[in-house]
Amino acid sequence: EVQLVESGGGMVQPGGSLRLSCVASGFTFRTYDMSWVRQAPGKGPEWVSAISAAGYTTYYSDFVKGRFTISRDNAKSTLYLQMNSLKPEDTALYYCARNMARGPSSSRDYEPRSAGSWGQGTQVTVSS
Repeated sequence: EVQLVESGGGMVQPGGSLRLSCVASGFTFRTYDMSWVRQAPGKGPEWVSAISAAGYTTYYSDFVKGRFTISRDNAKSTLYLQMNSLKPEDTALYYCARNMARGPSSSRDYEPRSAGSWGQGTQVTVSS
């Protein structure tokens, strides 16, 4: 059974930082490109960032580029998202997700929630 367990969220002031983690099990983590996806209240899922299976290539949405850094530790089957210079508009539930294929053309193609592989997410709230 695929399991993804996110943690590290919290409440921070604008300009603050958080580091999210996602521990994976039930599949061969090192063979999957992985993504972070977020969902704000009343909105649909929004792709944030992705990383190649080996961790050498990273991709970012325009709204987090330069502020967030995605990384992974395949020995620990863990995905990370370092978030700096947080803004109120970053407030959302953050999920990690497997990508459906490898490579640049599929960097934003994460498995949908309906596939049943998403975790419970971790809440990030940015507010003064």
